[in-house]
Amino acid sequence: MSKNYAVRLRCPYGDNESWIILENRDETLEQILRTSWDFECEAHGVQREFPMEASAKDTELASKPQAAKPAAPGAEESYFRSSERRPLHVPVLVYGWSDPQGAFHEEASTMVVNSSGALVTLAAKVKAGDLAFLVNRISSEEQEVRVAYVEQEFEDKRCVGLAFKNPCPYFWRRTRQKPRIPEEIRVIVRGTDPNGNAFVHSAYTVDISKSGARLDGVGYLAKPGATIEVKRRWRGKASYRVMWVGQVGTDQVNQVGLFCLDTEKNIWGVKLPESEAEASAKPSSPSKKRRSS
Repeated sequence: MSKNYAVRLRCPYGDNESWIILENRDETLEQILRTSWDFECEAHGVQREFPMEASAKDTELASKPQAAKPAAPGAEESYFRSSERRPLHVPVLVYGWSDPQGAFHEEASTMVVNSSGALVTLAAKVKAGDLAFLVNRISSEEQEVRVAYVEQEFEDKRCVGLAFKNPCPYFWRRTRQKPRIPEEIRVIVRGTDPNGNAFVHSAYTVDISKSGARLDGVGYLAKPGATIEVKRRWRGKASYRVMWVGQVGTDQVNQVGLFCLDTEKNIWGVKLPESEAEASAKPSSPSKKRRSS
């Protein structure tokens, strides 16, 4: 039996919201919530986003979308109802293991987020119940997630719902957990390359923080998800996880982004800021000077 739905959508470029009426639809409420719809923002024109909320409407009420109430939570999507979900495009890295595909790592962008998870499109052939890791590439924060559901999408990509173990309301903030400062420091990197061969290689940092670093010179040797050792002579060593690898044709080619696994260690020999305000107050040097290991 066909139904009418009132759907609330938000422009990804601002806080402008629009209600639209979908008439004579055969989809269920859950299917409506998982589908992106075209709508027109007064400020930014035609957009396509996933609903923030939706509800089935009787025909005589279809002209009154303002009376719409939040959709009742379904068992499969209950984690998206623990807080309001909102359209937000955040660059992320998703990596893990899925049978029968094996290890995977993929850069993506969120479409919808809330404190309990996110909706992304992935080419990786994951299935409901798989465990993976989700990295916010802006803040470098990382959380273990569970694949809550998977739906076939266009162009061989799938719409994937990812759920945190516990609500993380601050995961989607647009600032780094610890601010980074530009420093060129020579280091020695040990690890295993994508072919399984051990390597020892020298590199230079691009920027550093208490929670991570960016290195130049080892992008072709590392892969996302791998653990490597970074050593600075006389100042010790620490273990890092490779969060991303710069792609050919970008400014980050041959670079890697690292997350520190030994958070109690500071091998850099410089005072690292605790906040963005402290980082911006640090006097900038007129020219970069490479620090030896």
